[in-house]
Amino acid sequence: MEKLREIVREGRRVAKEDPRRVVHSFKVGLVLALVSSFYYYQPLYDNFGVNAMWAVMTVVVVFEFSVGATLGKGFNRIAATLFAGGLGIGAHHLASLSGRTGEPILLAIFVFLQAALSTFVRFFPRVKARYDYSLLIFILTFALISVSGFREHQVVVLTHKRISTVIIGGLSCVLVSIFVCPVWAGQDLHSLLASNVEKLSFYLLDFGDKYCEMVEDGDTKEVDKRKKDFGNYKSVLNSKSNEESLANFAKWEPGHGHFRFRHPWKQYLAIGELVRQCAYRIDALNSYLIADIQVSIDIKKKVEEPLRRISLESGKAMKEMSISLKKMIKPSSSDLHVQNAQSACKTLTSLLNSGIFKEAEPLELISLLTAISLLTDIINLTEKILESLHELASAAKFKNKIETPVFAEKPNAKSIVCGRPTKCHDDHVITIVHDDGKNDDTSKKDNLSKEFTIHEKHEDGVTHVHSSCESCGHTSLRVVVERS
Repeated sequence: MEKLREIVREGRRVAKEDPRRVVHSFKVGLVLALVSSFYYYQPLYDNFGVNAMWAVMTVVVVFEFSVGATLGKGFNRIAATLFAGGLGIGAHHLASLSGRTGEPILLAIFVFLQAALSTFVRFFPRVKARYDYSLLIFILTFALISVSGFREHQVVVLTHKRISTVIIGGLSCVLVSIFVCPVWAGQDLHSLLASNVEKLSFYLLDFGDKYCEMVEDGDTKEVDKRKKDFGNYKSVLNSKSNEESLANFAKWEPGHGHFRFRHPWKQYLAIGELVRQCAYRIDALNSYLIADIQVSIDIKKKVEEPLRRISLESGKAMKEMSISLKKMIKPSSSDLHVQNAQSACKTLTSLLNSGIFKEAEPLELISLLTAISLLTDIINLTEKILESLHELASAAKFKNKIETPVFAEKPNAKSIVCGRPTKCHDDHVITIVHDDGKNDDTSKKDNLSKEFTIHEKHEDGVTHVHSSCESCGHTSLRVVVERS
């Protein structure tokens, strides 16, 4: 009874983690019930006989969790059976021409050469990864047909029945996999990549605060807390094999949803590789949060502002890219966040070159410089990820993001507009314009994508919203007065 309860608990856990696995189990049972009718329905059994077992075997070995994996295995299974069946018939025919005496010898030679060559090819890494199962089916089918004791016309009938049952079993798997609660490998790959980018963004958004916060010596509780806060990114480090298998399966899938038949799945692998490299830098950076040698509070205060900004802007860029992947829209503000991070990095470099750390302890200085170096690498990798995402957005034809204006959430306020008109109700608006002579319509359109907004919340209930544009010099200030 205890083992039965353990099985039930494990089943509940699996069903809770991914309900699609429960559905997949019923789908396998449905296909096996369909192909088993070759045994239970007498007219079908009269046509195929014991060869009907090949349909059942095909379902068992072909039906996979995703549509792409099922299509790939099904195609390889059918192709291997057809090719091996044709070669088996040819070998049987050539051997029979030599008469009863030479036929066994020639058949043995054919089987030896075919098996040796196929087995040797299986040692090739790429062939083994993709076609190992197909080669096994090829060897088995060729050997069974070529050394069959039937005469030539009976061998052809045997081959026809065997290939027919394999095709029926493979098609049954494909149809049920596509039309009954389909699981798309392409969608899983897309969601996995977006999730990985989001995990890195969570770490970077909080790293600056955690690294620069004031921790007294010997505060072990805070150190233990840090160890628990930053663990989600580690799953990204080991995602390579999963991404590659999903990309391989996705190539077999027909167009579905927002994914076309020839969707650029290779670009997903390129982005995934860059994301993993960034995760490795983050893993190394994380060690400096829990290192035995901690940088003193005085030194941290000198680099706190640019270091926080680097971490925050990199995290915002990652977050924007994650949202862009999830919604399949082109990233809009990620470029600005990357530029801000690079600007903060230059500021930090200038501080280091100014010689403000001459009196710092050598070990502390080494720890700080190493952390800054890792942050610089992360900025560069973030820029590369963004470039690859732009390539993916162009190849996959992502939609443009529709920008929506920022409105105050409080309903009890009035709208006053000064300077350039800005339609916004429920708040007081003050717009200040700095113009350097570039006021034509073309420049305004070109500069829309470079505007950014800063929100400042004051204790007296007044919210200041600063908007600026680097290229045209426009700066606006929106003051939102909340009524009690």
